[in-house]
Amino acid sequence: MQFLAGDIGGTNGHVALMRVADDGRGELETLAYRVFPCAAFPSLAELLRTFIDAELRASVSHCVLACAGQVMGDEVVNDNLAWPVRPDVLRAALGLSEVVLLNDFEALAHAIDGPLSASGRHLCGPSRRGPGASLVVGPGTGLGAAAHVPGAPDAVVLTTEAGQMDFAPHSLREREVLAWLAPGGGYVPVETIVSGPGLLTVYEALCALDGKAPTLTTPKAVTAAAATGGDRHAVEAVELFCAALGSFTGNLAMTYMPTGGIFLAGGFLSSIFDLLKRSAFEERFLHGRSVQTLLAQVPVWVTEHGCHGVQGAARWYVRHHAPMGITSPEGAAA
Repeated sequence: MQFLAGDIGGTNGHVALMRVADDGRGELETLAYRVFPCAAFPSLAELLRTFIDAELRASVSHCVLACAGQVMGDEVVNDNLAWPVRPDVLRAALGLSEVVLLNDFEALAHAIDGPLSASGRHLCGPSRRGPGASLVVGPGTGLGAAAHVPGAPDAVVLTTEAGQMDFAPHSLREREVLAWLAPGGGYVPVETIVSGPGLLTVYEALCALDGKAPTLTTPKAVTAAAATGGDRHAVEAVELFCAALGSFTGNLAMTYMPTGGIFLAGGFLSSIFDLLKRSAFEERFLHGRSVQTLLAQVPVWVTEHGCHGVQGAARWYVRHHAPMGITSPEGAAA
């Protein structure tokens, strides 16, 4: 039986037609895969319809979608999605009998058992994974994270809304940026700074603090200017972003002690890998004092997001939620 699997973020929607291979091992097969810009579609149903019309030769009735945000009842709660996501609307619009939702970083964490763990570039720490928990962390349109705890017969995945934690400044410059963001005090989530839009916000804040008019208007423009060194505020913004990401990731590591590795996911980080490697990320990740000995045992990689969210959603579905007729990778009915 074939089924649809998707990874729907704030910027792009990754959609695939999947099935479990009839090879005796139950490996997942990707029959078709496309990436769509979410802003080009008036609804998620239209995005999925475009994929279905282009790629399907036979009808499908089951769909699993990993979405940015948390599933609350029959909808996804997240401010970064382009439109509301409701399974009942999708079922009616597309003639599906089942639409199942899960968190996008929950899906990425399930992909750690697949090709995700072998696809990254080493950033810091040991070069090999240990036996403990793993984390997947990703700044994109927002900031997501999930934990993967190995176990038998299946790993346990813990979802989080870590990107909504309060931002804690480390340097005096970060305190100035925080004061610019919230001059009257109050709550500022980490993803306001540690995300793609957050990088642009940091750049604008630094310009304002120095009495300069910003000339760059997109996160991509900021990273490009930082790479060439052509704009000192862009350089500083990327440095502050990378340092803040290090502190945030180190805080999560102190919570889970993920000796199985941390995977920083997303095309955004992959595009600035050299800048990240030269930044204060590792210094801020290690934090200092006695905890540094513990955090030094945690390997960190940067990996492309790519199709891993789709693969993770499909792996979760066939193991835990698939109807009769779709067989799990272990060969048992899911």
